[in-house]
Amino acid sequence: MNDDQAFTLQQALTRGIISPSEEWRDRARKRLDQLTKPLGSLGRLEELAAQMAAIRQREEITPLRKAVYVFAADHGVTVEGVSAYPRAVTHQMVLNFLRGGAAINVLARLHHVDLHVVDVGVDADLADATGLLHRKVCRGTRNMIGEAAMTDEQLTAALQVGIQLAGEAAAAGYSVIAIGEMGIGNTTSATAITCALTHCDAVLATGSGTGIDTKARAHKIEVIETTLEHHFAGHINVPPLEILRRVGGLEIAAMTGMVLAAARCGIAIMIDGFISTAAAALAVAMEPNVQGYLMAGHRSEEPGHRILLSHLSLTPILSLEMRLGESTGAVLAMPVLESAISLYNQMATFASAGVSEASV
Repeated sequence: MNDDQAFTLQQALTRGIISPSEEWRDRARKRLDQLTKPLGSLGRLEELAAQMAAIRQREEITPLRKAVYVFAADHGVTVEGVSAYPRAVTHQMVLNFLRGGAAINVLARLHHVDLHVVDVGVDADLADATGLLHRKVCRGTRNMIGEAAMTDEQLTAALQVGIQLAGEAAAAGYSVIAIGEMGIGNTTSATAITCALTHCDAVLATGSGTGIDTKARAHKIEVIETTLEHHFAGHINVPPLEILRRVGGLEIAAMTGMVLAAARCGIAIMIDGFISTAAAALAVAMEPNVQGYLMAGHRSEEPGHRILLSHLSLTPILSLEMRLGESTGAVLAMPVLESAISLYNQMATFASAGVSEASV
């Protein structure tokens, strides 16, 4: 994809995205200051409530209708031995999701979050799988170490998957969505994206992923460095869509498309760990107005995630030393967001309760 084509596609993807309303954020802050509590005493909960007011733009923030989308795809770079698990685990875990046996199933049930599992690029025949959103673009990416992970057509199709699902989420009345993923090898892809976007060193951004040992991590770093050298040597400001095409994954592209379209639709986006944050960072690089719709569910143990959170100036809601993916951290954070909204909606004001305000 040449620069002109990337620019045209980026314009189409970002058209109509505006920032959340600062007027409504200010109104929410004024209301929060009138509630029966010391000023600012609810800490981050007040920030979350004000952000939701800015996004939803209404006096009372309606109770959340919540959904989580888990995008599954395979990565060609797994042939380089960058993961502790074989590629087949992506397929096997999708079946586990559909049977209800994964961590995300447990958490989604517990917190009343509608779960949608999306096949955007699993290297297996899932045509007969019931309960799955069948959106397969192709059976995994190519090996990014020596060639672009996706063709122009594959990239566009994967982005469109996320865009269409965001539109369906808006039509269904979801006010907040969580995005997550399943794909063996995708921390390698996310690390390459992180390095290309932030210009950080691969040594600093590379973690243990699925639990590889020190020797395997060193090999993973070599693979990422070779990949970056092949695709980006001598290039400083590579368009985000070209970064995504060259070193991304089909599930990362779908999440990027969903983040962009959800922001356009005025839906709050709870991002999960390293992989989904890489998608969000690409979306923000394309359109900075997306930033105001993002909430970081948690901070992953992956070092690249900390780099991306800093790059996006996002403070995670939770920090539980997790690195599972599947959007588990994002769904765990949703009750905290709901708590913030309930406090905002239901607490009495000093005036309504007949309580004296602070005198100084």
